[in-house]
Amino acid sequence: DIQNFSSCWSDGMAFCALVHYFFPLEFDYNNLNPANRKKNLELAFTTAEEQADCLRLIEVDDMLEMGDKPDPMCVFTYVQSLYNHLRKFE
Repeated sequence: DIQNFSSCWSDGMAFCALVHYFFPLEFDYNNLNPANRKKNLELAFTTAEEQADCLRLIEVDDMLEMGDKPDPMCVFTYVQSLYNHLRKFE
């Protein structure tokens, strides 16, 4: 349940869900663990970069450093970029 562009994206699960929707064969979403933030973020960002040529506008380490409340403008900007790249695969 995504309600904002900050805490709802902090564990990487929302990023993974978005990327998985377009590339379901790249990873098994059901086996992801929200507690493993670094792995989730790395998986989503790497898959988006490799499959959709979507450059990372946020680094995994920056997301981890921001903790449970990442900067909503950073998240929004990256989600917008993801959307622009991923919609080509609809």
